[in-house]
Amino acid sequence: MSDHDDIPLAYVPSKPRDVPSAEQLRERVPGWGADLDPADRPSHPKLQFAPGASGARWDFPERQPGAEGRERSIEHAFVTPVFGTAQPLHGVSGAIRRFAYDRYSEGRLAHWLLLVAGDRVDATGAHLRSFVSGRPDDLLTETGVTAEAKKEARAASRDSTRVDRHHRWLDPLIVAGPWVVTGVVAVRVVAKAVRALR
Repeated sequence: MSDHDDIPLAYVPSKPRDVPSAEQLRERVPGWGADLDPADRPSHPKLQFAPGASGARWDFPERQPGAEGRERSIEHAFVTPVFGTAQPLHGVSGAIRRFAYDRYSEGRLAHWLLLVAGDRVDATGAHLRSFVSGRPDDLLTETGVTAEAKKEARAASRDSTRVDRHHRWLDPLIVAGPWVVTGVVAVRVVAKAVRALR
């Protein structure tokens, strides 16, 4: 038994424990071993187990403090030894993201859809805060729609190799659509509130 039996293999320099033989794998997994010949694998030199070749001067990296409360995928035993702290989770978007990490594996679509939803909630909050700040987001210039009207951009848009040529007509709908829908909903809510007060 190794000193590192309780630590995931990604963080230790030793070989995996209890590796099945090629024969056992071939019996258990149909088609296993199709790429056993190193000549078939361009990455073969990188697959050699060479202790010390990594240059690492540690068996397990020193853990960064502050891992308590950080988001961690449920398939991992603990937060990685080093992690980012630049964007801590906050507010409703943070609660949505934390739920995604606590409840669903990274292999589940729900995990990623919740992270996207958390991002959209965060973006909507930033837009609303921009109105309160007195300097609201400028939808036309910040999205690049006005740049497309310039002469050089018009000439470039006729280029047949331009990747976005076929879906450019969708861009104004994608950029302005959510704002138009939000505006319509806001007007209806205000109108309903006014009618209720009368």
